[in-house]
Amino acid sequence: MTDIDALLELAHAAGEPRRGLAILGEGNVSARTGEARMLVKASGSNLGASTPADIVECELAPILALLDDDGADDEAVGRVLLKSRVDQAAKRPSVEAMLHAVVIDAGAGAACHTHPESANGILCSSKADYLVRGALFPDQIVVLGQRGLLIPYVDPGLELARTVRRELAEFTRLHGQLPKIVYMQNHGIFAIGEDPAECLRITEMADKFAKILTAALAVGEPRFLPESVLDRIENRDDEHYRRRMLKEGR
Repeated sequence: MTDIDALLELAHAAGEPRRGLAILGEGNVSARTGEARMLVKASGSNLGASTPADIVECELAPILALLDDDGADDEAVGRVLLKSRVDQAAKRPSVEAMLHAVVIDAGAGAACHTHPESANGILCSSKADYLVRGALFPDQIVVLGQRGLLIPYVDPGLELARTVRRELAEFTRLHGQLPKIVYMQNHGIFAIGEDPAECLRITEMADKFAKILTAALAVGEPRFLPESVLDRIENRDDEHYRRRMLKEGR
């Protein structure tokens, strides 16, 4: 399976209408293709119907430099995104290519951004912080890790990429690794994985967690697992084995 094939498989799964993760032109996906390049979905294309022509290879350097340009505006963003294309005849990268570049540059192998109905119902409420208060069930920890990251609403594009870059650096400083899942208030979720297949698993589990959290909030106060349980599950040999089996698609 080529890099594009793997990314298209993720895009098609994330964009499947019955899943309620993304519709129309919502959402985008990316994958590292080397130290300085990534594949990312083209602007406006439909995830579920994406073709190879909807996947654009970009150079990371010009996109990342844009984040440090205090004078950058929407016009500059459009110009730099077009310039970043390896194939100058390719489609325009998604404006969220800046966000994907930040995550890929931070060490991720792939990323998937969606707008799940389940998670957005919470992210568009006063209970958004419940998504990062802890874990409710063991499999959540196995797939999503012990902690997620919540980003307050920021204008999508340049400012969001800058904010996420700053928050990812702080999260990594505190916890020694990137989060598997980033929740963006009034916006959506961002799955961060080693490859497209892991990003799909993260997205699916985040969707399940949001549904269970919504149900728990409907009947009372969610009962999060204590920190000792999180540490125990995170470090159990059998859970490490399960992660390996998931990675191998078993």
